[in-house]
Amino acid sequence: MMVAPPGRGRWAAVLSAAVLVACAGPPAGEPAPTTTQEPASIEPGAPVHATPELMADARLPPPPREAEPLAAFGLNLYREGDFVPQYTFEWCVGASMQMTLNMIEEPNSTSREDQERLWTMARNRSSDQWGGASGRGWVAVLNGMGAGPYKLTGIPDYEDALRTAAIALRTTGRPVGLIMWRGRHAWVMSGFESLGDPAVDEDFVVTGIHVLDPLYPHGDATWGPSPEPNALLTPDELARQYKARDKRSWTYDAPTGYVMILPVAAAGGD
Repeated sequence: MMVAPPGRGRWAAVLSAAVLVACAGPPAGEPAPTTTQEPASIEPGAPVHATPELMADARLPPPPREAEPLAAFGLNLYREGDFVPQYTFEWCVGASMQMTLNMIEEPNSTSREDQERLWTMARNRSSDQWGGASGRGWVAVLNGMGAGPYKLTGIPDYEDALRTAAIALRTTGRPVGLIMWRGRHAWVMSGFESLGDPAVDEDFVVTGIHVLDPLYPHGDATWGPSPEPNALLTPDELARQYKARDKRSWTYDAPTGYVMILPVAAAGGD
């Protein structure tokens, strides 16, 4: 039994068999043929023309499969009655905390008294010299009330900030606070839409952001109108008011970059 060298296939085996028969000579008792013609030889490396049989025997790898397209995904924690407007032009942090708590626990609170209480608690836990309630006070109050854990963070890149917020909202089931206008205002991110699920698709892309602006319906002459409660904004639309903070921006009691009040997993995974 003849075995072709690895990688040479059936064609090489046939050629080798022909050479062996030619070299074996005539059967016993028969005279050897007389000829002056030199025996044919196959030069090493000589090209071998493909035949249908040879091509059928080839074991070529299958063509690479295209990646499956990312499926549309959406998550929104907002329910009717969660929105609360800010009762003064200073209480945006108080109203944002009030809406955050409405989406985490029941029953909802929409009272002016509760909003003022939350704002005062945040202001007392802030280190801002201008006397307002900061992101640090916001985090301290939510964590102190058992609604966290939350942390104050700033992310330099806008796309990374949106992805980070979506992952946090998806994995914790709690809303994200957004520090708007380079540190001068507060919104709440209640949900998002994306291509791919942030929990399983590493290359997911955020395509929409559900937001709650407690200043609605007033808006701002510099930054633009307030979106309706639970509006779904594109990343470009959100970027008109969600601006990165630098060290010169407004309050010094916050990190730089795109600042957010980020929900995180509890210690031990609880």
